[in-house]
Amino acid sequence: METAIGIDLGTSYSTVAAVVDGKPQVLADDEGMEVQPSIVAFLEGGEILVGRSAKTQLSIDPFNTIYSAKRLIGRRVDDPDAHIAINNLPYSVVPGPNEHPVIRVRGERVSIPEVSAYVLRLMKKIAERRLGLPVDKAVITVPANFNDAQRESTRIAGRIAGLDVIRIINEPTAAALAYGYGRGLDRLIALYDFGGGTFDFTLLEVQGLVFRVISTAGDMFLGGDDFDDALAHAVANSFWKQTGIELQKNVVEWQRVLLACESCKRALSQETAAPLHVERIAHTAEGVLDLSADITRDLFNSLCFDLVRRSFAVCERALADAKVRPEDIDDVIMVGGSTYIPLVGASVEQFFSKEPRGGVSPETAVALGAAIQAYSLMAAPSPQPEDDRTVLLDVLPHSIGIVAAGGVVERVLKRNVSIPVEQSRLFSTSRDNQTELRIRIVQGEAPRANENTALGELIIDGLRAATRGTVEVLVTFEVDTNGILNVTARDRDSGRIYKKSVKVSGELDDQEIARASRRQYASEGSKEPASEGPASRDPRER
Repeated sequence: METAIGIDLGTSYSTVAAVVDGKPQVLADDEGMEVQPSIVAFLEGGEILVGRSAKTQLSIDPFNTIYSAKRLIGRRVDDPDAHIAINNLPYSVVPGPNEHPVIRVRGERVSIPEVSAYVLRLMKKIAERRLGLPVDKAVITVPANFNDAQRESTRIAGRIAGLDVIRIINEPTAAALAYGYGRGLDRLIALYDFGGGTFDFTLLEVQGLVFRVISTAGDMFLGGDDFDDALAHAVANSFWKQTGIELQKNVVEWQRVLLACESCKRALSQETAAPLHVERIAHTAEGVLDLSADITRDLFNSLCFDLVRRSFAVCERALADAKVRPEDIDDVIMVGGSTYIPLVGASVEQFFSKEPRGGVSPETAVALGAAIQAYSLMAAPSPQPEDDRTVLLDVLPHSIGIVAAGGVVERVLKRNVSIPVEQSRLFSTSRDNQTELRIRIVQGEAPRANENTALGELIIDGLRAATRGTVEVLVTFEVDTNGILNVTARDRDSGRIYKKSVKVSGELDDQEIARASRRQYASEGSKEPASEGPASRDPRER
């Protein structure tokens, strides 16, 4: 059977896994490291570093070292959340095609999917070295709250990296696969997934090899990065009171402070107090100053309490959608590096009135679950009932609707409906001799169109000129197993069919994807691929 890998493409760290001899296992690099920083550094001479070697550049050249790109993937620069993220990043992010963000680095413009592709390509290379064979198929995980555009952009990143993305699955769902695989469970499971850049909460029913998602919710701008930022601002504010120097104004030095805060945060997961020290942080007329502070766990908890509390607002939303009470849940599973923080673990236990279960590694469970799903998909044609194929039934994370008169949204598909799913609506012309229909499609829960994410516009032209209401078009909205929307329209008068994969991720067309893929190969000194893509074609945070 052909091998397919599972990749946890994280905001902060990424991991690759595969099922080998029937057992899922994480694939480490040549130095035995199982997780890699999701960082890409563009050096002055043209060399590109990815992973741990790139992280060393953060404190040297943050202007050309790209991290947390996942917070921007599939978004527009005018998205309020994206705007906040852009303002907090040291590198230059500018509007690109269709108002999608691109990164300006070393005089070049690099799309967000291309940045993610560098990380995916590193995962591919690690897998090929460990497995000793070529790998071109993968299951990639995304946050449960990712919308259509973000999922499609992730698929594009896979294509650039030379991967055939056979499935995109939600991170908490993948973690549940890792937890329940081969255990014959019959349980209601809650997945509390607190990573480096995002938070997700998912409820699943597990019955043997069948994993059915009931509801999911998330916060795309809540993660371990925010804990680092909270501590950094507190330390910087204290330093400013003592010296009058604002550390945030120096991008390079601020990045050094953030890295020190990340290390301090990790130490506080094990100790009740930890030192924080950054040498030569500022230069004054009196001399060079160091930044030093003793951080207690209590202080850290007080700084981050509101961040942890935000996660439970997400949990409550998913529980309400599923009509489930915390006490109804059999097992609570915590994944993501931020769950190592003692405050997080204690708060989860208090909220659910039960101790979270062990049995999975918070930093590798998602990649292992993706590998299990990849193995099941590759084995899908097998008729034997005794094999270890899992059945995964996921849900739509956001409602999908159309824009009606006055900018009001009419829901076509509601969030948390099981996918794949299909729904049809009949549309008719609204004026005499109308030969074209335009159907605007949005994703989200807000009642007004401009408060939701625009997915695209389906244009149906060439209609027969007639009195209004007499020409009808049947439009079918279909969400596939990857959570990606496809729309098909049929003119009932002529029988003509219109098809469109509705997405706003059109940052790159096929030619641009091919060019980006060639740049990936060129950066490694490798021969470029023969085609534009495949034939079908202590790090603890994701």
